[in-house]
Formats: sequence, structure tokens, C-alpha cells
Amino acid sequence: MPTLEGWLWDAACQIRGPLDAPKFKDYILPLVFLKRLSDVFDDEVERLAADFPSRQVADQLVSHDHRLVRFYVPEAARWTSVATKTTGLGEYLTDAVRAVARENSPLQGVIDAVDFNATTAGQRIVDDARLALLVQVLGQHRLGLNDVEPDILGRAYEYLLRKFAEGQGQSAGEFYTPREVAVLMARLLEPEPGSEVYDPCCGSGGLLIKCHLRLLETNGEQHNSHLTLPSHVAPLRLYGQEINPSTFAISRMNSFVHFMDAEIALGDTMHRPAFTESDSRLRRFDLVAANPMWNQDFPASGYENDSYERFRFGIPPSSSADWGWIQHMFSSLRDGGRMAVVLDTGAASRGSGNQGSNRERDIRRMFIEGDLLTKGDLVEAVVQLPENLFYNTSAPGIILVVNTAKPHPGEVLLINASKLFTKGRPKNYLTDKDIEHAARLYHDWQAEEGVSAVIATAEIARNDFNLSPSRYVSSGPGEDVLPLDEAVVLLREAEEEREAADRELWAVLEKLGLGSQQRA
Repeated sequence: MPTLEGWLWDAACQIRGPLDAPKFKDYILPLVFLKRLSDVFDDEVERLAADFPSRQVADQLVSHDHRLVRFYVPEAARWTSVATKTTGLGEYLTDAVRAVARENSPLQGVIDAVDFNATTAGQRIVDDARLALLVQVLGQHRLGLNDVEPDILGRAYEYLLRKFAEGQGQSAGEFYTPREVAVLMARLLEPEPGSEVYDPCCGSGGLLIKCHLRLLETNGEQHNSHLTLPSHVAPLRLYGQEINPSTFAISRMNSFVHFMDAEIALGDTMHRPAFTESDSRLRRFDLVAANPMWNQDFPASGYENDSYERFRFGIPPSSSADWGWIQHMFSSLRDGGRMAVVLDTGAASRGSGNQGSNRERDIRRMFIEGDLLTKGDLVEAVVQLPENLFYNTSAPGIILVVNTAKPHPGEVLLINASKLFTKGRPKNYLTDKDIEHAARLYHDWQAEEGVSAVIATAEIARNDFNLSPSRYVSSGPGEDVLPLDEAVVLLREAEEEREAADRELWAVLEKLGLGSQQRA
């Protein structure tokens, strides 16, 4: 929506001087959220007024019984009051969002996370003059129930983060899942009413939101220009955990704006998972959708000392936590559950064809073949995405689909969607037609020349457990070049294995009494 995008960029431009680009959203989004709360509150009171003699009577009723509205906004925090304030605005805005949080306990630690009066080196970070301009721009449009789609905050977050990424040539310090990739993941999972959906690294909540919106598309009814679920259709129950406090707050705001039944926790999932049934058992869910940081450094001790026994398929190399995240997500699935996760392309192929052992290849083998104690045949599909979709890398990425109850046992669907994109500036993107094409291939379990293939797990085993779609489905002529980031991970893993071998060698030499002599 060009109007929304231009409006948001106008707002960002008011504070561009004093703030680095990644910090824009920390000031803008809480105010967008406050504007949305204020306008929705006003709409709800107007609806009540239709049943009473006047608006004044409705105001009095709501002030005495806050349960008549979803979120009660104190008079001083309503946009009509905020917009008239010109002096002491930083303190006023901070007091306003804190007043909203006091009146609405679910918003505590969410809307009041930013201090608009904050200083550094004795100087205000954003002065009152710039804040006044920001308030003025944000006040140009109503954000009420019938004015904008419920996804206003999610779209605002995505747009601002994308703009920062374009300006900096990276993701402004955060990993951003392009909207169309998130939509494709929701289309692959096709959540059913009442399902519990989990994202262990949820960021701003985008993947959970896309699952929620997909359920609305498939089961919703049109009401006041918006899709809503009829009373007989159970909503999704959504769960997420995020390590970054400011991003966690945005995720909570997003869930409130979308009227989602969501529980978002703050914390480090790999070290301290928030959703557990006991000290040794994770809570389990119907669906998992996630986009963890690719090739994240994670020490081996974190896997070896895990009290939840998440990593029974094998210990990943410390240079890449991709298959550590996958094992956490798998441990969080109920029997019959499914998951879709975005990963670096190397996660599907690293180590295949190498001589000797390789940790990631060996973990893939366990997911494909299993052993006497562990069930295999868990990988259902792999979708190779086009290049240059993501803002912090030009690497294409994959979507790995794991299914604990595969309807096609002994087979894996590999989709090479590397050509299903439209060229864009600065990034490529998937069209609705591209998304529909890939989703249809998956749900129809269809092989299509040059795009997809159904491969027996025995053939994957013969190919040393390489799950890369490009290995089995050629999309046209092109040189097979190892991506730089994948080469770096392989190099670091080789160095790690060499260091381990050196330690073992020195231990043997010490036992033989040759250690000190050789070191000298």
C-alpha cells in the first residue's frame, strides 16, 4: 500500500538525524501501536454509544467498567490528547504509554518498553521538536477497526526493517523473513482450526501471524470489510519465544493488533526454553514454523549438557547450529506434528560426499534412516528458494519440511523453486502465482519437469544424504559453485575437527611419554 509506506517513511524521516536506522522502529512502532489502540478504543466506544442516549453516557460506562472494551486507553493517552501536546512531549509520551500499560496488564513490558525522554551523554536522543513532528505525521491517518487491515503493525515493521536493510546493505542487525516466504510456509503447513503453532525464534511474530492469516483465509467470513472466524471455528493457539527484548515487544504488539491467541515469551530458547512441561520435558505442538539465525555459533557443551535430551540425533558442529535448531523444533512436535523451517542451503548438503565422518551429514542420515532406537523417515520435503530474497544475504535458502506422520513414507519431495521469482530492486520476490505453484506441488505430491521430483529415501542414502533439490532437479544450465558462506562453515568445521584430532593425538603421545619431547 503506497500510502502506508509513504506515511511511515515520512515518520521515519522526522527522526533520521539523531537515530541510527535500526533504532527508528523502536520509537515509531510503539507510537503506531498507541495510535491503533486509541483509534480502536474510540471505535468501540462509538459502537456502544449507538445503544445509549449519547457518547457521553458511553464514555462514563467505559470509564467505570473497562471490560466493555478490549483495551482501555486513559484520556491522557488518547491521540486527541497526545496531538495537542507541544512541550515536554518526551516525558508526556512516556507517561502515556506507561498509563496504558498500568490499565492493561497484558501490555506491561510491551508498549512501555521505550523511554521517549531518554538521554545519552546528557543530551536527549530525540528532542521534543522531532517527537512533535513524528506525532503530527502519525496523526494523518486513522488506524481504527474499519480504516486499515489488522496487519497494520506487521506491515509497518516489515516495511521499516526492509527500508533500513536497503539503506545499509544488510538486515539492520535483525533477520527478516520476506513476507512471501512466510506466506509460502503457511501454505505448506495449512494450519487447521484449534491447532497449536510454535516458533522458537519468533522475531516480530511474522511466521505466526501468517499462519493465523492463512486460517482466516481458509475458514473466515467477511465482516465489516475484514475476515473473522465464525464462532464454530476454533482459532489457532500461537506460541513464540524471542531473545531480543525490543523485538519481543514488537511481537507482543503484533499479536494484540491481530487479536491473536498468542503467548510470546522473552528468553534464549536454546539455553532456557520457555515452553516446558517439566525440568526435563518440552511442551509439544501441532506445528512449528521458524527461521532461526543461519549458521549460528553454538558451543558443543550446550548440546552435550542438555537436560531436555533434544539432540539425540547427533551433536552439530559448533560452527553451525542449523541442525541443533532443527532438533529442538522436532523435540517440540507432537506425534503427527509437522514443521517448516527456513535454513541456509548448506544445511541440506554440507558433508555429503566427504571422506570420513561429518556431523551434519550424520544427523541428516538419522532424520532419513534412523537407527534401532530412533525413528527415521522424517524429512517430507525440501524447497530450494530463489537467490537474493533475503536482506542479509544473497544466498537462496531452503524450506525444510519435517513430518512425524508422512503420508508418503519412503519418499521425499524436492522442489527446486530457484526460477520461481520476479526480479526486483534491490531484492527479488515471489509472486502469488509462484507461491501457489510451489504449494500446489507439495500438496499434490507432484513431480514436474525441471521444478520438482519425488525421490526415494534409498536414493538419497546412495547420494550420501544430500537433500539439496538442485542435486536431483535441474532448473537449467549453470555452474555449480559452492556459496561463500557455506564454504566458510565447511572450513570452520574442518578446523574444529583438526583441533579435536590434535588433542587426541597429544593425549596419546603424553601417555607414551613423548608429548613434552614432541612439543619441544
